[in-house]
Amino acid sequence: MIGILGFGRFGKLMANYLAKDFDVMVYNRSDNGDDIMASGAKPTSLEVACGQKMVILSVPISVFRETLQTVAPLLAPDALVIDVCSVKEYPVRLMKDLLPEQVSILATHPMFGPDSAAHSLQGGKIVLCAERIDDSAYRKIKSYLISKGLVVAEVTPEAHDRQIAVSLALTHFIGRSLAEFGATPLDVDTEGYQRLLHVLGVVENDTWQLFKDMNTYNPYAAESRSVFMEAVQKIHQQLAGEGSGKVLPGDY
Repeated sequence: MIGILGFGRFGKLMANYLAKDFDVMVYNRSDNGDDIMASGAKPTSLEVACGQKMVILSVPISVFRETLQTVAPLLAPDALVIDVCSVKEYPVRLMKDLLPEQVSILATHPMFGPDSAAHSLQGGKIVLCAERIDDSAYRKIKSYLISKGLVVAEVTPEAHDRQIAVSLALTHFIGRSLAEFGATPLDVDTEGYQRLLHVLGVVENDTWQLFKDMNTYNPYAAESRSVFMEAVQKIHQQLAGEGSGKVLPGDY
């Protein structure tokens, strides 16, 4: 049996897929038992969800410490706790500090979401950081994920956060900037512009909380943004410096 804490967009996605192969118990602070049952899982109490052999924490990283402090005394001695946060160093450190030593820990980051994996997991990527877990259990989980069509990337939490500061946090930053700019489909467009709109589309359904958290709790995200903005400003200034002969509307 698997216990899932949290039934937001990603918690619901996990329940939909895992309930096809396992008995899944879901605890959510909001009363949405009908939605949980519709996913194939069963709504339950916090105590029952935490009592399962595998417990997946699908909560915002901003409440991750509070969640760990709450669940730690409720976990079974042989439990495996799995997180799905979009950063890894911070939650791994908290899990090691706050969970009982006999509890196993597997840090993960599914590189797909409710939109991209709505119909299939095939070709999706998931990051695994085997922090404190038996080799046999880890291999079984890895094999299961691969059998579902997922590509498994095994890295350290630091390597993950350094790379994700560019591949995820910066992508979301650009997408949010495009939305703020007001980018919309145009009759006269280009393939490149369509790709920019695709970036916007990837991020527009994600919450501000998720965007804020992936930047706040990733120690490398601010530097990534700064380097990018310096590059943008450099190109902008270069164009401005070469603009003495620019053509203005009405000059034809």
